Formats: sequence, structure tokens, C-alpha cells
Amino acid sequence: MKLRFAFGIIFLIILADQASKIWIKTSFPFGHVMDVMGLPWFKLYFIENEGMAWGWKFGGEWGKMILTLFRLVAVIFGTWYLIKIIKQNYSRGFIICACLIYAGALGNLIDSMFYGMIFEDSSYVHVAKMFPEKGYAGFLHGRVVDMLYFPIVQATFPNWMPFVGGKPFEFFSPIFNIADASISVGVITLLIFQKRFFRKNDGSDIHPTVQTNSEVSDQAHIM
Repeated sequence: MKLRFAFGIIFLIILADQASKIWIKTSFPFGHVMDVMGLPWFKLYFIENEGMAWGWKFGGEWGKMILTLFRLVAVIFGTWYLIKIIKQNYSRGFIICACLIYAGALGNLIDSMFYGMIFEDSSYVHVAKMFPEKGYAGFLHGRVVDMLYFPIVQATFPNWMPFVGGKPFEFFSPIFNIADASISVGVITLLIFQKRFFRKNDGSDIHPTVQTNSEVSDQAHIM
């Protein structure tokens, strides 16, 4: 797998993620909800969050800045790590998963770093414009745009159930974006196929060398 293939995957995810966010942000007021293709379980629901993936928050303005800086460090490390595993001929599946996680982190980092400077603030009655004279926040304080919402099951807990009886129940309630989905798919796939991606060396496996790609076994090293 070559570098341009891996970064092609990343580019396509970033393009889809940012295009969808910019379209939502500049087309609808905050809180706008609409069905996709008339499906009641697939909606676009425009919200923004200052926290982590899936809308989780992390303590105020300082928490927001710390989280953004952490994302920046993670993306810098991820760039180095991606190049390393590609050059060392890691398995294709592992590299694709790493690309998905990296692209998702970078997509949300772009929001956090720049959206506060390049967009107006969205409200329930105002649709934001891009590149205003003054943005709604400074560098590192942008809010992440979310819009994908899948309320597949909406029901009410039976009254006889303790603590939650009579309360509404919804699956799947989180509102997220393409970057969040990319991270989740990458992580879940790694967990499911980790034995395939990280096969243990039992002494009989034959591995390609990095420099020549010739086959060298452990027994040959011993001899």
C-alpha cells in the first residue's frame, strides 16, 4: 500500500465531512431537523458541540482549548505513525483502520481550530454565513458541527420499571458527523479483526523484510 492511497482515503473522508458541515452550517438555522428521503429513522439535525465525539463535553473554555490542543498533538503523532506503518508494510486492513481514525480526528480538529473564525454564530432564527468580518469565536475555540441522527426506535419504558418507568426511550439518540463515524468504524473494525491484524509470531511464520521484501523466517535467523 502506497502513501498516496492511504492519504487518498483520508482526503475523501475529510472532503465529505467538511462539505457536509459547511452545507449544514450555511443552509439551516441551529436546531433544524428534517427527514432524509422521507425516512423517519434517518434525519439531519443541526447542532454544534464544544466537546468530544458524539457530543461529549470536557469542562468550559479551558477544557475546550485543552481538548483542541490534544487533538492537534494526536493528529501530528498520527501523521508520523501512519507514514511509519505504511513504510513498514503493515497489513492493509490495519492501515485502512488507522486512516479512518486519523481522518476523523483531523476532521473534527478543523472545526475546533478554525470554525470560530470563519463562520458567524448560528441561532434558531439565523443562518450563519461563511467568512464574515468577525467570527463567533477565536482560534482553537470553534464548535464541532453535528447533523446525522438515527432515531431508529422511539418508545416509552413500562411504568413498572424502577427509575425509568414512564420515561421516553430512544435508540439511537446520539447526533454525530462523518468524522465521528469514521473514528468509530476504524476503532470497532480494529477490535473485531485484531487477531487478523496482529497475528502473533509462533516461530514458524514467514515475514517480508522491509528493505528487500525477501522472505526471511525465524529459523533462518537461528541458523
